Order: sequence, then C-alpha cells, then structure tokens
Amino acid sequence: MILGWRKILSELLKYAKFTPANFKLERALVVTKLSRYEFEQLRHPGLSKEQLEQKLRNRGTDVEMVLYLHNLHKDFERRIVQSFKNVGCEVKLASRSSLSKEVMRWADVIVPVGGDGTFLLSAGRASPLFALSQQKTPIVGFNSDPLHSEGRLMLPKYFSENPSDAVSRIKSGDFKWMHRSRVRTTLLGSNGKIPESTDLFRHTEVKMEQVTTEPEMLDPEMASKYKAKMKRILPYLALNEVFIGEHLSARVSHLQLVLDHQDVVNKTKCSGLCVSTGTGSTSWHTSINRITSRNVDALLRSLPNSDSKDVLKLRENTEEIAQRYNQGLLFAPDDPRLCYSIREQICVGVWPSPKTFKERDFVQSVFVKSHCIDANLVIDGSISYPFNDGAKALLEIYPEDALLTIALD
Repeated sequence: MILGWRKILSELLKYAKFTPANFKLERALVVTKLSRYEFEQLRHPGLSKEQLEQKLRNRGTDVEMVLYLHNLHKDFERRIVQSFKNVGCEVKLASRSSLSKEVMRWADVIVPVGGDGTFLLSAGRASPLFALSQQKTPIVGFNSDPLHSEGRLMLPKYFSENPSDAVSRIKSGDFKWMHRSRVRTTLLGSNGKIPESTDLFRHTEVKMEQVTTEPEMLDPEMASKYKAKMKRILPYLALNEVFIGEHLSARVSHLQLVLDHQDVVNKTKCSGLCVSTGTGSTSWHTSINRITSRNVDALLRSLPNSDSKDVLKLRENTEEIAQRYNQGLLFAPDDPRLCYSIREQICVGVWPSPKTFKERDFVQSVFVKSHCIDANLVIDGSISYPFNDGAKALLEIYPEDALLTIALD
C-alpha cells in the first residue's frame, strides 16, 4: 500500500514540469456556447426567423424561453469579452465549428463561456495530441446561466455575477494552477488505422485531416499479451470519462477487461463500461454508483435485527448515510488513477467471470476488448468511435496529458 501511494505522489510531482513559468495574459480566446436557438437555426437553415419560430411553436416548444436563454447567454458573453478588453487583452471569439488549431495556438488563455459542455469541447480541442503542439494553454470557464446550469467545471457562480473580478485576478496572477487528469485512449490492432469518428453534438463525421497521431509498432511483450501488432493513440483526451457499450441501450454489452496489465481476463455482460477521471467523478461516475436514502433504508430493513434500537436509530439518519457514501465516490481532479464502473453488471450463472471481478475499482490502466454487435467508444459524451466485436483499446493516464486550468477561490 505504501509503495502504491509513493507511485501516486511521484506521478503528481511530474505535473510541475507542465506549468507555465511566465504566464502573461495578453490574448484571450472566448469559446461560445451553441445555444438551443442557434442549434435550431443550423437544423433549419432555409427558414426565416419568423418561419423558424412558428415551426418551433407548432411542435410545442416554448419559444419565448428558448429566446430568453439565448439572449441571456449572448449578453453574458459580451460582458466576458468586455471584461478582458478592459484589462488590455486582445480578444477573439470562436464557436464549435471555428475552433481551430491556429486560433488556439494564438491564445494565452482559452475561455469557454456557457456550461460544462462548452468547457469539455474546449478541453478536447486543447489536447496536445489534437493540436500538434505540446504548448500548455490554460483554460478558465464562466457559467453563463448559473440558475439553470450547475457548471461544475466552471469558475464558482460568484464570478458569473462578477466576471471582471475574475479577469482582474487572472491578469494580476492572483490564482492557482490546477492540473486535471485526462484519459488517453490507444487503439490496438493489426494496421494502426483509426475508424471514422462522429461529433455527437453536430451528428456529423469528424474530418480525418484533424487527426494528428501516427501508428506505432507494439513492443513484443504487449503484442503477445494483447494479440495485436500496431497501436494508435486517439487525438482526443477524455476529461470526464470514456464510455464503451452498445449503441442501443437495451442491448447487453459483452466486454473483456484486463486491469493493470495483469494476467487475468475479466469477462462481463452489462449495460456498458464507464472509465472516469477525478474530474468526471462528480458526473456520470456518481450517477452510476450513487445510492439514495431509500436504498439505505431498504438495506437496514433487510437485517435480521431490523427492529433493534441500533438499527432503528440508523434508519433515522438514512439521508446522512447516503450523502456520506456518495461523497466518498468523489476523488481529486489531479488524481493519477482511473476508476472504472460496470453499469448494471449481470451477476447470474457464469457471469461475471471470474466471480471475484469487482464492478468498480481504482486502476492505473484498463484494456478492453469488445464482443459487441453495434457498440461505440465515446469520449466525454462528444466524440464517438465504432467499437464492435474484436476492437481493442487501452485506457491510461499520463501526467503530460493533464489539462491546465485556472482556479479561483
């Protein structure tokens, strides 16, 4: 156990090498959220403003609320731009479609404005694998609608009301660096080719010229262990999680897992695999594994001595027990470990194999082989790759892949 923590501490210390020594805020790239109204405009490019609004009303959409939220976001976006200009910064705006390598290399800081989805988009494009650069451009996000969006990845909600305070502190260097671990996904196979990926927000294929990684030969030991010749790193790093499972949620996902390069092949049938970072532990990871006060009460009722004073006293505190358990699911954003979760694992007959296979655990690496029919490997709920029978992937965390972010108290 001591050796394990020493290794973790050693990994954390490596992050120091990837922190800018002389950060100066002169150029800010504001990444804009795609509002619901803008999304509908993209879906119906041939309609005028009046025709679009009528179409939305005909299908029961609350058009007034859609327009209100759109204008709310745009007004806040203008406030952010002006706050950076007020401290002498040059500002450029980029959307999901115009966020390019060139404009990201131009910026001293990347500023997603919106919610966690916009932050995840910016983080994905800030990958050194995607951008063909090891430059660490920090990210700091502002929640444009804290009343309707939690925005866990963004600055605290106080700064949504006072964005100029945040910008002034960043300009003066009054902040802390935070390194958020990310999952690197490596496909293993015979030819090193990457299948075409899909942007799940735009429902379009991602252009292959954006892919900047090259295939490599596996070393003999890895090639023998995983029955593959080549490896190729995907150009997108996962800040929250990587999910692997059948496209149709009602279909069972059949997967094989090797944890930490051990010799044991774990076989499972389930509703999918979620491999999370510390950042993602507040998101899907918690949703999969959390319990409610009703769960706690049902467990206490099932005890043989459920009518005893001790158990009855515990039943008066089921909410607190559930909250403590759920809080324990979270781990630090810079934790160098992964936590995998098997969704709704089948535990009947021969499944899982071996029976000792845990449905959730911390690991350093996860190797996954698919026996699915129509499955996907999805990075941060945004970029999807086909992952059908025979597909193989290795999920790991490297300190140099960490996302550099700005934290304000």
